[in-house]
Amino acid sequence: MKEFLRGHAELVERDGRLVPRRLPAGPLHPRLDDVARMPAGVRLEFDTDARGFAWDVTTTGDLDVVVDGELVSRSPTVHVDGLPGGRKRVRIWLPQSSPVSLGEFRLRGEMTPVPEGPRWIAYGSSITQCRLAAGPSETWPALVASELGWSLRCLGFAGECHLDPVVARYIRDTEADVISLCVGVNIHGAASFSARSLGPALEGFVRTIREGHPDTPILLTTPLHAPGRERQPNALGLTLADVRAEVAGAAHGLPVVPGPSILGPADAGLLADGLHPGAEGYRLIARRLRPHLAALLPHTNPKLSK
Repeated sequence: MKEFLRGHAELVERDGRLVPRRLPAGPLHPRLDDVARMPAGVRLEFDTDARGFAWDVTTTGDLDVVVDGELVSRSPTVHVDGLPGGRKRVRIWLPQSSPVSLGEFRLRGEMTPVPEGPRWIAYGSSITQCRLAAGPSETWPALVASELGWSLRCLGFAGECHLDPVVARYIRDTEADVISLCVGVNIHGAASFSARSLGPALEGFVRTIREGHPDTPILLTTPLHAPGRERQPNALGLTLADVRAEVAGAAHGLPVVPGPSILGPADAGLLADGLHPGAEGYRLIARRLRPHLAALLPHTNPKLSK
């Protein structure tokens, strides 16, 4: 089973079971460590001729079973029967906001690897982790990756997108063909950087990434529209609009997508709580961000996953 899992940093063995992590275990801030154990974007991918399969998974969240591009199951358990004969492509997306423990995977038939598409690292906050998406296959990064045929590594960390050097080093040391960074909303909410320190911190974060990816395309997205935060100063006096301007000003040649062009004032009804999109909001983000991301790799053809 290990060779068919994708999107994780490491697998920790515990009591004969596997626990996927999105950052390697180490000296992480406890809150960052907590969300790194939530396997957003992690999935089991394989081609098979089997008509069914089952997986022993312990979790409180839903797993999405997608067969040839169609959702066939959304449940905390994986037990699928009655699939048509012939070869099929299967993706089982793990919950985006609940830790999991993985046991035995059972299947009668052949199980072969899926060719890996362009490798994409998506860094961001809860709006990249997407807790309120309809299911783990319908987060905006999962939707974009499926539509473009890319291999996703999701580094969306709810509440914990603070330009941590350990995250920059991990991105630096991880293979990638394209990288996206959506930063600023957590920085505003936690007042983790001031007008003096935000630009240099973002520049340093990108510079660390560039040590391992000197030519890899990087897309920077500023915070999406959040009605209650646009003009509300945080503890350091920055409004969300101020943070957006500081982030864009520190891009230094990176392509920048203004967040309100992806989800703006006219789309505020798609926000579940004034900040986080609901299910339809995440689908809209996927539709609007996909062309910007696809343009970073013009030599690849956008395609629907099988």
